[in-house]
Formats: sequence, C-alpha cells, structure tokens
Amino acid sequence: MPLTIPNVLTLLRLGVIPIVLGLFYLPWPYAHQYAAALFALAAVTDWVDGWLARQLGQTSKFGAFLDPVADKLLVAVALVMLLYDHPDSVLAVVVAVIIGREITISALREWMAELGARTSVAVGWVGKIKTGFQMVAILLMLWERPTFGLPIYEIGFGLLIVAAVLTVYSMVVYLRAAWPFMKEDHPV
Repeated sequence: MPLTIPNVLTLLRLGVIPIVLGLFYLPWPYAHQYAAALFALAAVTDWVDGWLARQLGQTSKFGAFLDPVADKLLVAVALVMLLYDHPDSVLAVVVAVIIGREITISALREWMAELGARTSVAVGWVGKIKTGFQMVAILLMLWERPTFGLPIYEIGFGLLIVAAVLTVYSMVVYLRAAWPFMKEDHPV
C-alpha cells in the first residue's frame, strides 16, 4: 500500500468517522456543530484526495478501492446517526434507499468487474451530483441548530430527499447499463 498524500487523506477520512460519531453524542452544547464541521472536513477530503491523486500522478489500486469505501462508510454512519437521533418514517425510507442503493451498486460493480465490464457502470455525473446533495444535506442535518433564522435541519432534510431521488435515478442508470450483461443469452 503506497502511503501517498491522497491515500493518507482517505485513511484520515476513515479515522474521522468514529470521532464524528462520538462528538455527535457528547452532552456538550455545540457537539452537533463540532460533528458537522468534522463531517464537512471529511467530505471535502473526498474530493481533494481524488483531485490530488490525479494532479500528482499518485493514483493507485489501493486508493481506487479505499476511497469509495471511506465515502460510503462516512455517509452510512452519518445517516444512521441522524435516523437514531430523529426517528421518522420518511427519514427511515430515505436512509434505506440511500444505503440500499450503495450496497446494490457496489455489488453490481463487483459483478461487472468479474465480467470485465466494470467501465459500463463507472461513476457518472448523476452520481457526483447525488453525492454533492447528499453531503450538503447530511452536513446541515448534523448541524441541526437554526442559523441566521434558517431552519437548517429542515433544509438538509429537503436536500436529502432530493439526494434520494437522484440516488434512485442513478441506480436506474447503472442498472440499465448493466442490463444487457444480466441477460442469460449475453456472451460473457
């Protein structure tokens, strides 16, 4: 495993997950805001590590594997934290859709890689937009406290619903791309 700057950022993002979790549940007046700030920093490294890897010529197989794992774990843990803190049936459905999609697409990519057709389900622009909405939504929901008179949690919740719609749409796009390979008569 090459310890490049991008890989170190990805490892740090993984290391931040239990800290965000711990901060969120501390009985401090601004615990949620500290957790949100750390989540925001971790979310930014998701973009920075990939950009640096390309700019510095430090892409690696390890980084290509670990980066999406760190991203998905960060999001899944944050969503479960939010659902635990605000048990709500609509939020439960949204969380299930987002986490379910991540599991489905990860399995689809693994299966397509076995067929040598992984590029058919490569990350597309819809997935990137979905990730942007998702990260901002989670950040606002973690922050929770109304700021400048704005209902921050509610705005985040609305953005998370948009992210869930984009999640379903992007899953359909990926499944449609993979559908020809799923047919029994498709040559492998």
